[in-house]
Amino acid sequence: MTEKPGLMAMLSNPNVLTMSRIAAGPLIVILLLFPMNRFTFFLAALIFSAASITDYFDGYFARKYGRISGFGKAMDPLADKILTACAFIMLTAEGLIPGWVVCVIIGRELAVTGLRNILAGKGEDISASFWGKWKTGFQIGTLIPLLIHYEYFGIDFHALGMLVLWVAVALTIWSGIDYFVKARAVFMSDAFS
Repeated sequence: MTEKPGLMAMLSNPNVLTMSRIAAGPLIVILLLFPMNRFTFFLAALIFSAASITDYFDGYFARKYGRISGFGKAMDPLADKILTACAFIMLTAEGLIPGWVVCVIIGRELAVTGLRNILAGKGEDISASFWGKWKTGFQIGTLIPLLIHYEYFGIDFHALGMLVLWVAVALTIWSGIDYFVKARAVFMSDAFS
């Protein structure tokens, strides 16, 4: 494997991409602290979109260049949660989505993260499931139009985001249940040991 010089080496480093996703969360928070306007919302949507794309590329580069690491395995899902939680919380603070929706989404993320940590401590691993991947895709798919928020080209992006949000909530709940059902054997063995 030959190393790429400079910027390309940095942009193809999976851990750098993961950390950029973590850094994007606070940037979105700062932008949405300003009074609602087209520029800050569009910039927040652009940053969120670019950061979301890094989720694909960090895994791709980790596999391609043999850079799979413990750091990446732990931080990649955490980076996703930080990015989406920051966006969801700020949209709730602006009164653009119901608070209970964000509680359900973040509560599920914390519960599944806790579950995965317990399982990792027992030498078990539950990788992201089919439903978990769809959940992430729909959360991203709802946040981009909600962050764009305003109407462009005759498209009401807020209404579009709200429509996708209900699918994201359903997948969030379903994928959370799926993780716990898959882990029930580990919990049952603990309960009787």
